[in-house]
Amino acid sequence: MAMASPTSTSRGIVAAEPTPIELDWTATALLIIDMQRDFMEPGGFGETLGNDVSQLAGAVPPIAALLKAARASGMLVIHTREGHLPDLSDAPPAKVERGAPSLRIGDPGPMGRILIRGEAGHDIIPALYPLDDEIVIDKPGKGAFYATELGDVLQTYGIENLLVCGVTTEVCVNTTVREGNDRGYRCVVIADGCASYFPEFHQAGLAMIKAQGGIFGWVADSAAVLKAMTPDRSNRVAAGASR
Repeated sequence: MAMASPTSTSRGIVAAEPTPIELDWTATALLIIDMQRDFMEPGGFGETLGNDVSQLAGAVPPIAALLKAARASGMLVIHTREGHLPDLSDAPPAKVERGAPSLRIGDPGPMGRILIRGEAGHDIIPALYPLDDEIVIDKPGKGAFYATELGDVLQTYGIENLLVCGVTTEVCVNTTVREGNDRGYRCVVIADGCASYFPEFHQAGLAMIKAQGGIFGWVADSAAVLKAMTPDRSNRVAAGASR
């Protein structure tokens, strides 16, 4: 993917909690976590756990708006997918055997084997489907850094800041943000671009990230990020007139 070249508008201040944060867009990536059919649609892994998958639908439009803006600006876009190899060699028995779902990881389901790479359910929903030149990280765990090439990718592209969105807020999003924080990345979590099967967990997950002065990162709405990515037109006109 081609990155945007530095310009006078390559930085922006995002209205966020606990404090506003200034970001260099050329060193920022949009990281979309696990917007997969297995989590988002009936018949997938999320529903086998007894969850109401419709609870996640609200995150799709804000993510779509950010994805459109990121693509237009040349920002690095990274999608992740949680899932396992067909032989389950990367799926710990403690994970496969946990709980009492109607279908376990690897079992045949309406969209193919549950949470298995290459199956229809493992893939990303059509509304947010990656372009051919966008990076897709397949991960065997909750965090996007564990047992993946994500760290190497971010280093290669000179990324310092992550705009993080996806599902679920308290599980894969929170785990990834904590991993990123420990590695020195500034993580801005998109509040309306994340969702949980449990609304109270969504709110608690966001509160944990921004607590104690932003102990794990910042939290912002998609509108605030989009505004920061789009410099005020009056400022651009004034700057042009002064040349």
